[in-house]
Amino acid sequence: MTGIKFNFREYLFKIWYLYVNKVDKNAEVLFMNYGYSNNDQIITLDQKDEINRYSIQLYAHFTADVPIKDKDIVEIGSGRGGGLNFLTKTFKPTTAIGVELDKRAITFCNKYYTQDNLNFIHGDAQKLTLNNESCDIILNVESSHRYLNMQSFLGEVYRTLRPGGHFLFTDFRYDYEIDELNKQLELSGLKVVKERNINQEVITALELDDSRKRSLVKRLTPKFLNKIALNFSGTIGSETYYQFVSNKYIYFSYILTKPA
Repeated sequence: MTGIKFNFREYLFKIWYLYVNKVDKNAEVLFMNYGYSNNDQIITLDQKDEINRYSIQLYAHFTADVPIKDKDIVEIGSGRGGGLNFLTKTFKPTTAIGVELDKRAITFCNKYYTQDNLNFIHGDAQKLTLNNESCDIILNVESSHRYLNMQSFLGEVYRTLRPGGHFLFTDFRYDYEIDELNKQLELSGLKVVKERNINQEVITALELDDSRKRSLVKRLTPKFLNKIALNFSGTIGSETYYQFVSNKYIYFSYILTKPA
């Protein structure tokens, strides 16, 4: 992908996230990932979380093999904070820090979430202010496709993880970008423990969550922005949805570790 095209995609995503943070006055959008659904995955949620089941299931999927309790965890690209809040209240880490570039999102999260061990800070994924070897687990959910320098980001992950710590990573790429991503991961110094293609689970979640997302778009966006919003949401019939169905987009999840 050329630098111009990648920058344009980053620009569109940035504008969309800024818009959501501006118009969502009632905290209806706590998650912005495409979700995950697998019949083998059974999660009991309280009534308040049920509306975000599919987005929560993505977090549950890629954290299932790594204990979080009593760990220092960081989510880079924490967005509206719903995922990190769920992990914190469910699995009881010692500390949980969300790092997000959008200052409006940081203000929202620190006001909306009140757990004592949960905090959100402003930061750039490619130039973190976290101390060396300061965390046990780093999470990155559907955020890295926006980064202009993936190698810098992975270098920051390696620097801030403690030896033996884990990097839990899930996102999507164009099919022709996967080989480059694998080379970047190999050069990072992190070791791949587990890797999965989860396209079908993401597609299923998009289909099951379609009516809720359409309702949100109708309430939160003016009519002239509906098509753009439906595409970013991955609703059935959108270009994004068909990119996943045709495997032009590949959605993956990784567990990586920093050698002890």
